[in-house]
Amino acid sequence: MIALPAAARKKKDAEEEKPVAGTLIDNVDGLTPDGAGGIERFDGFLIGPDGRVVEVYHSGDKRPQRVDYRLDGKGRIVVPGMIDAHGHVMATGFARMTLDLSMTSSLDEALSRIAAWTAAHPDAPWILGSGWNQVKWGLGRMPTAAELDAATGGKPAWLARVDGHAGWANTAAIKAAEVTAATPDPAGGEIVRVSGSKAPAGVFIDAATTLIESKVPEPRPEDRDTALGEAQLALLAQGVTAVADMGTTIEDWQAFRRSGDLGHLRVRIVSYAAGVDDMRLIGGPRPTPWLYGDRLKMNGLKLYLDGALGSRGAWLKAPYADAPASDGLPQMNETQLGNLMSRAAIDNFQVAVHAIGDEANATVLDTIDELSATYKGDRRWRIEHAQIVDPADIPRFGEHGVIASMQPQHEASDRVMAEQRLGPDRLAGAYAWKSLAGAGATLAFGSDTPVEPANPFEGIAVAITRQDADGEPVGGWQPREIISREAALNAYTTGAAYAMFAEDRLGRIAKGYDADFLFVDTDPTLATPQQIRNTRVLETWIGGQQAWSVAMDRTGEEFVPEGR
Repeated sequence: MIALPAAARKKKDAEEEKPVAGTLIDNVDGLTPDGAGGIERFDGFLIGPDGRVVEVYHSGDKRPQRVDYRLDGKGRIVVPGMIDAHGHVMATGFARMTLDLSMTSSLDEALSRIAAWTAAHPDAPWILGSGWNQVKWGLGRMPTAAELDAATGGKPAWLARVDGHAGWANTAAIKAAEVTAATPDPAGGEIVRVSGSKAPAGVFIDAATTLIESKVPEPRPEDRDTALGEAQLALLAQGVTAVADMGTTIEDWQAFRRSGDLGHLRVRIVSYAAGVDDMRLIGGPRPTPWLYGDRLKMNGLKLYLDGALGSRGAWLKAPYADAPASDGLPQMNETQLGNLMSRAAIDNFQVAVHAIGDEANATVLDTIDELSATYKGDRRWRIEHAQIVDPADIPRFGEHGVIASMQPQHEASDRVMAEQRLGPDRLAGAYAWKSLAGAGATLAFGSDTPVEPANPFEGIAVAITRQDADGEPVGGWQPREIISREAALNAYTTGAAYAMFAEDRLGRIAKGYDADFLFVDTDPTLATPQQIRNTRVLETWIGGQQAWSVAMDRTGEEFVPEGR
């Protein structure tokens, strides 16, 4: 071997000692989807100045000796940032700013909370809130305006049901909306009536909710900005680094843009417009590019084909078992759906359709089949929820690569109610994760926040057990639909990223990907389901910067490593 001259050796040594730009996260117990359905283990990775992963290191791999910043992970567990494939960002923020009834277990408890809120907010023009669930209360009926009157002191009140597909109004709100016994049910909606008369009883379902909502004072821009800040804190604390915002209005989009302009947008938001008008206003002739360093993008259009199972708005092939006169509340017919989907697809906007009932899912699949003959290429048609699917329709999800955007927590929350609504003989295609994946659908998991908490680890625990927090039912509900830990983790990462056309930059800790990751106290591939459910997120990093940690206060000031 020929020795290098002294000058050459010095130059070589200097080059080897030259600092590497970026941040080395080392000494971690890391796991990430490997891009092929499995899990890859690693113990370090290098983040470049642009916030992307430069290299991933495994045991024995040589690390750079000199970097701008080195973080000793002290053996802590690192996983990719979680992606919520279906959420409502602004609604999540507003839910934290208004009356929350999600934890109430009876009508009396709810009324007590409403009365306390009313007394504590004497200057509020309306009493606003969300989260009530008459099924959870064991009420056996919908609550009434008269019951709400007693807790609201004559001030108008409007409280959204937990699923967002119904609302509870008091007499003052009904009068403000000028709804009377003569007011007809709007198409796709129902005004619940007092038994034996046509007088409004207090609950408005699906399209009928607009009768009251149109009279509720519009939030000010500064209210929207506050709500966005609250939503980001809620998401970051649960380890959600990216979210698909389902139903973005132009007002929502402007709040996102204001936050991005000021450098306050931390969570990555991929928007699906609330309607064609919002789609045109936001995107114009095409989906937007990524903005603010991959923090914001508008991909497509969100449509509603039916309502929810709990308020009997889901569109079924046969009448409800507990309401034989009804098969749901379709929001449009197949021709209207096809026209709207075509309007979006012609300009290459991605289409996401809310479909819960089996008839709604079949109708979306029929429409996709028809449109796919015209709109070629990589469309990634999305069905949001896909909760109740006729087993005969499940194979159709694979025919055009349909994405099943589902929320595991719904199964745990809704199973008893689903049994009541459908009866025992119509549950084979209910929350059928494994069957849909087996048919070729891409599973993309989310929470539907604020309907359910944006907690992906709780969702993973449900997906691998089909049990609730109390371990019920023993053995899992319809356990044939249980999926593996790897599949569940992929559905909250790579599957959700694929569903939003972001699989080349999000969902993995891998070379070239945005450095979105979490320090957590539990390994979801090894822990018990209860341990997974109770996972604590210790730190949330987005784009190579710490965006949240348990040690940060509610100001949420961004962490910048020393020396950067």
